Amino acid sequence: MTRASETSIAVSDDRRVSALLLEPEAPRCLLVFAHGAGAGMRHATMETFARGVAELGIATLRFRFPYRETGRRPPNPRPVLQRTVRAAVAQARTMRPELPLLAGGRSMGGRMASGADAVDPLDVAGFVFHAFPLHPPGKPGTSRADHLSQVEKPMLFVNGTRDRLADPELLAGVCDRLGPRATLHVVEGGDHSLHVLKRSGRPQEDVDREVADAVSGWCRELLGP
Repeated sequence: MTRASETSIAVSDDRRVSALLLEPEAPRCLLVFAHGAGAGMRHATMETFARGVAELGIATLRFRFPYRETGRRPPNPRPVLQRTVRAAVAQARTMRPELPLLAGGRSMGGRMASGADAVDPLDVAGFVFHAFPLHPPGKPGTSRADHLSQVEKPMLFVNGTRDRLADPELLAGVCDRLGPRATLHVVEGGDHSLHVLKRSGRPQEDVDREVADAVSGWCRELLGP
């Protein structure tokens, strides 16, 4: 059984953003999970992920970046996004001080979380990246991962082999260079939303469960049972 509760986060003296805490009956950790550039915290992919990991004992705190709170596009400047992540982590620590904290997010949200840590370490045990956006579509490169060399905490990358924003070989190379801090879970046939084609023969529900299991297993290795 899971429980959802709405709250808000103070990003600055005059700015607050909405947030949503989803927690199982006896959570073993709390993951502060940021949304991607094009969809907010209640997007179906975010909801599926949050409910999937909740079934395995992981609570999530999702939140809106300021530009989504006001319905504007494009995303705020990087310092604003990173400041929002930092505020969300602080809120999570206040809300559930007894739980180990993790941070991360989907696509851009995960990159902003690790970017914030590279500037000034966050009070979290590690990072979970749901489809880390290594490069723009059709423009392979690794510069977006340069800051990860400054992140000293464990990191889990969950990426698909059909992700146009993360060439599989380039991402594997990034993880190799990060050494034991990085764990890469590859979703065969997954796109940037970790969705597979119908002709793959795999039900999407099975893929979603694979993603949740990968996160849960990594958390167990990092934090203990």
